[in-house]
Amino acid sequence: YTFVIEALEVSAIKENAMTIALDHTIVPARDKKPAAKFFAEIFGLTVKPGEGYFTQVQINESLTFDFADDPERKQGASVDGHHYAFHVSEAEFDAIFKRVKEKELAYGSEPYAHTNGQIYSRRGGRGFYFQDPVGHLLEVMTVRETGS
Repeated sequence: YTFVIEALEVSAIKENAMTIALDHTIVPARDKKPAAKFFAEIFGLTVKPGEGYFTQVQINESLTFDFADDPERKQGASVDGHHYAFHVSEAEFDAIFKRVKEKELAYGSEPYAHTNGQIYSRRGGRGFYFQDPVGHLLEVMTVRETGS
């Protein structure tokens, strides 16, 4: 009986883990509209129409980035940026990398070497880091860092 119960518990854990999904996250910015526009342009996305507290970019069918004006950033305070990592297809990687180079943005192969002009090869895929104008460190990768 113990084996059957353990198997059911593992099954229940797997089922519960799969029901959690990130719906949106707030991205602090000096000015939400240009920050959202920059992000959308680099990633080949669009800014959702409308006015409100947030300027939203739809990342995929279940996730939005909600850009918000951050009073500390507006006042020029030195505030740490966040790290956002994106798993993309090879074709999306090439398109995003091309747009980064066209905008002459610095990029690099490591979080603390995000301006070394190199891309990384890890786990059989490619990736790179670059900083947005707000100071967030963005990562683009063709093979997932987590999961299977």
